[in-house]
Amino acid sequence: MSPEIARLILQATADTLYMVLVATALGTLFGLPLGVFLATSRRGELLSAPWLNGALGFIVNATRSTPFIILVVAIIPFTRLVAGTSIGTTAAIVPLTVAATPFIARLIEAAVREVDQGLIEAARAMGASPLQIVAKVLVPEALPGIVLGLTLAIVSLIGYSAIVGVVGGGGLGDLGIRYGYQRFMPEVMAAVVIVLIVLVQGVQSLGDRLALRLNKRLRHA
Repeated sequence: MSPEIARLILQATADTLYMVLVATALGTLFGLPLGVFLATSRRGELLSAPWLNGALGFIVNATRSTPFIILVVAIIPFTRLVAGTSIGTTAAIVPLTVAATPFIARLIEAAVREVDQGLIEAARAMGASPLQIVAKVLVPEALPGIVLGLTLAIVSLIGYSAIVGVVGGGGLGDLGIRYGYQRFMPEVMAAVVIVLIVLVQGVQSLGDRLALRLNKRLRHA
């Protein structure tokens, strides 16, 4: 492999990490409160608001059910509005964030619902407000599950970041298409696949270890 190709792979890897990390941060910023609300706002629950829960749940499901490549094309006007362009790594963060937010919200909702209801009742009996229960009971207790959910989200976003290469999003996907496919350079395609596998394995291992450490800490608390 030539030095020029190696440089392109390093740059594409950096672009992919940039897209994924920023989209994960933004998706978590929006998805965490949304997921907690979805987990606590059904009829009779801590933050009971069934109509709003249903409306938000419908929007989340509608976004999640849209294939990512169609979502990327469908929100091009919104991407241009936010990023000033629809091409490049920064522009790709917009559809990645839109896809990540409902996905992360559902993962966090599932993690929060796994918390023992007895802890909630105990906190209520001690006079804690709903927001205090969320901040001091639900989120801390659900943290290992949240970490595992975010790990899954990052892994999915790595795959999505390769897809945005089809529409000029940059990163490893774009490199694989332009050089590996269009210029008939199978060694570049193989290198892209290997780098993606290494990234996924690294993220999954790190997430699993962090979740296990948090789980042990909660058990000994």
